[in-house]
Formats: sequence, structure tokens, C-alpha cells
Amino acid sequence: MIVDSGLAGLSTLIDTQLRVFPAHAAYLEKRFAGDSAEEMALADDIAARICQIAGDDLETYCRDYAWLSEIVLEEELFFRRNGRYRLTTFQEAYDQVYSQREYMSRYMNGLLMSQVWWRNHTAVMGFYRDAFLGGFKRDFSHLEVGPGHGLLLGMATRTPHCVKAEGWDISEASLANTQDSLRQIGADISRIDLKRVDIFDAPDVAFDAVVFSEVLEHLEQPLEAVRALYQRVRPGGRIFINAPVNSPAPDHLYLFSNPEQVVDMVQEGGFEIEQTLFAPCTGATLDRARRLGLTISVAVIGTKPE
Repeated sequence: MIVDSGLAGLSTLIDTQLRVFPAHAAYLEKRFAGDSAEEMALADDIAARICQIAGDDLETYCRDYAWLSEIVLEEELFFRRNGRYRLTTFQEAYDQVYSQREYMSRYMNGLLMSQVWWRNHTAVMGFYRDAFLGGFKRDFSHLEVGPGHGLLLGMATRTPHCVKAEGWDISEASLANTQDSLRQIGADISRIDLKRVDIFDAPDVAFDAVVFSEVLEHLEQPLEAVRALYQRVRPGGRIFINAPVNSPAPDHLYLFSNPEQVVDMVQEGGFEIEQTLFAPCTGATLDRARRLGLTISVAVIGTKPE
């Protein structure tokens, strides 16, 4: 697969992925077909940061992505046959996924790679950068709940107006991984405070910007989480919520069947809807994804009334 030599991060990532997973060549050709120069530049930026995080273990990350592709296919087949996700409770997810250290390591590695390989994930990253972070024209404080590999949190701290940033998670191990990743991508750690916090038992603080990306689908009662986050946003502040529709995965519990269900939930949680993005999976138009019940990433920017 040929990529402009000026896109060094993306070229490295593609070459390594195809070396360990050559069967993915046709998919990656389709993934980048028709992308604009701006879209390719965004993918290259994300790819470069993934290379920094993976370091000398990049081939391992690529192998874990190949493994994840097979796992997701199994979940997709179950979903198509049964019309629901395989798991329904957090306890099931904990027993089968979260408590399995090796499984979780491979899963997280594969998900990191998906930020470039899955077109909908990359589109959400661009929307977050341009519409959400770009919407702050003066100094703002920032919170991400469940920061994962730190790509979104790191992007926030690189914006000129972010003066304070926090990352909350209920897992100390996850926070340690976030911190390691942030260091690898060159984020200013002195500006980021990572804390073990449960949003349902959070301190009485509020932020101008709150991010909750790819978490709702992991919860049994996601609306309660949106309502809890409402308390963490200052009046006039903004929230960024990202959740997938029809997206079977090993630890997904809550099924959103169409994009409007995500938007409605954010609104029911108290927010006024500012902007939305409906990003269909690689190779599908939005109309086809709706018609066939394919994966759509839904990103919602909401505002808390003054």
C-alpha cells in the first residue's frame, strides 16, 4: 500500500501492520481511499503518536490489532444472529474481560491501533479537535473521564487555551497506563492531574470542558452517568460524548440502535445539543449503515445552560 512519503507516521504504521497482518491490505486500501489531504494529515498525526506510545513494541501492537479484528468478528456474528450484545452486566464484563490481564493488554493495544484503522474512530478524533477543542476561544479547564491511552487528553493540553487538565478513572492501573502514554507522546505532565475518581462519588468540582468518550456503551445504566457528568460541567460549559451504535465488542453492554438515541440521552441528561457527528464504519455511507444496522460512531457536543 502506497502512502505519501511525507506522512512518516502513517507510512510506518501501515508498513508494520501489513508485515504482521498482510490479509488486511485490501481493507486498508478501502480505509484510505478518497481521504482528503486534511484527513490524511490527521491520520498521520494520530499514527505518529501511536508509534511513540508503542515504541519498540509496535509489531506487538499490530499483532494485537489483528487478534482484536478476529474477536470483533466473533462478536459481530453473535450480534447478527441474536440482535443483541453478548454480555449484559458489568460483572460479566469484569469476569471475562477486565480481570484478565493479558486479554486486557491485547485488547487495549488493538483499540489504540483502531484510532487510525477504523475510519469512524479517526473522524471522531478530528471532530473532537476541530469542533470541541476549537470551540474554546478563551482559557478553559478540562476533564476527561476514562482517558485510556491519553490521545484525547494529550490533544487538549496542546491547545493554547487549556490551562488545567484532569483525567479520572476508577482503575489505578488504567491511570498508570495513561500517564505512561502521555509521557511517550510528549504531553506536558505538569499540566495534567490524573486521579482515581468514581463519577458517582466525585468531589464537588466543575470544569469548562468534560469528555466522556467510548464509555457509555460499557455501562448498564448510561443515562445515570450522563446525569452525574452534568454536575461536573460549569454553567455555560461544554461536554463531548462519544458512543457507538450497533457496535458489538467483548465488553459492550448497552446497545444503541440508532444515532438519535445517543443524542437524546445527552439531552435527557440536561444538556443543550450544540453539534453532532454521525460517522459510519469504514466502507459504508451513513444511509447504508442505518439501513443495515452497521456501526456508527456518534459524537455529541452539549452545552450546560447558564
